[in-house]
Amino acid sequence: MTRSNVKISSGMATVFSIAAGLAVGNLYWAQPLLAAIAGDLGASLSQGGYLVTATQLGYALGILLIVPLGDILDRRRLLSIIMVLTTCALFACAFAPSFAILLIALGAMGLVTVSGQIILPLVGDLAEETMLGRMVGIVSSGITAGILFSRLLSGLVADLWDWRSIYLLAAVLNLIMVAVIRICLPGVPAQGRIPYGKLLLGVFTAVKRYPEIRGIMLKQGMIFGMAFNLFWTALTFLLSAHPFSYSTFQIGLVSLAGLTGAVAGTRLGILQDKGLGQKGMAFFMGMSAISMGVAAIFKTSIVAILLAAALFSLAVQGVGILCQSQLFTLSDSERSRLNTVFVVSNFLFCAAGSCLATFLWDLGGGNVEMAGAVIASLAALGVHFCSGRIAGHFKASPPSHS
Repeated sequence: MTRSNVKISSGMATVFSIAAGLAVGNLYWAQPLLAAIAGDLGASLSQGGYLVTATQLGYALGILLIVPLGDILDRRRLLSIIMVLTTCALFACAFAPSFAILLIALGAMGLVTVSGQIILPLVGDLAEETMLGRMVGIVSSGITAGILFSRLLSGLVADLWDWRSIYLLAAVLNLIMVAVIRICLPGVPAQGRIPYGKLLLGVFTAVKRYPEIRGIMLKQGMIFGMAFNLFWTALTFLLSAHPFSYSTFQIGLVSLAGLTGAVAGTRLGILQDKGLGQKGMAFFMGMSAISMGVAAIFKTSIVAILLAAALFSLAVQGVGILCQSQLFTLSDSERSRLNTVFVVSNFLFCAAGSCLATFLWDLGGGNVEMAGAVIASLAALGVHFCSGRIAGHFKASPPSHS
């Protein structure tokens, strides 16, 4: 079956959404369990933090080294291989006899659990030109749901059994998903042969070859990397202090307000398909700033905080989906490489946002963090308007062939 014969349906997009959410969820199983894992394996709580670091570093390396292969390999085969490797790594985590072995296993798992970032460019390849935004939105919503639910599910399973159980469950689910992907996805032939070194070089030169990507990276980085980290860090400290004094689990429940973004995200991409991507982007950036203003002004009202969190999550999801939809219109032969640039940029902005969150909290607490998040949103809006001269490239039109 040739690439042009393979078209994505809503049902296939839903399967992709579940697979992508499961892959990203693998990154977060350990976060609520660090104390339990450290205690069981004879490590200190501070050493437990290295487990998250190893997973994230492995993931960053996998994004850089594996995701670009989507531009030159059959995606069905590539997905099958890395999902089987992910399953093996999850089993290794579940049966790790020592802290050192678990650290290595989590790093390896992070390296190969990148199927979600291979699936997104694939959706861009398979979607009809007039449905690209909608299909990207469906899969992106699955990723958001995976991030939100993974921490809660991990804590619940660990409370019922032990911390190893979640890795056994995840391994079984990943193995089932391999079979589902092989049944639902026909072969998608490679688009051409490129030496691996040249392929990786294309990742680093993409920013120069596609000037439009710079604005996309800045907007997404300011909203997701900066504003997102600042908002949720401030909210975590706010809810754990008087007058709320919430437990970690209760704060986790508040984060489920982010489901508004995951649910609405399945439809937000339609804005791009209808040629309203630029206006929609500006609207969501404005919503981001307003929602954080609401949280700062009415910080003693849990109703206002929940409303602000829901609106903010919707705004972040809207910006992310529209950025990624616009990214995939730049080239139909380099989507995996472009997505690699996009995700690596996100990773760097998130790292900077985390450092900034700590600095601003020490500087003046939650109010200063909220102010920083508002400024980041307004900065993204400024970048958006300044790059308006290239908006014509992002209308719902056939992708360029490069």
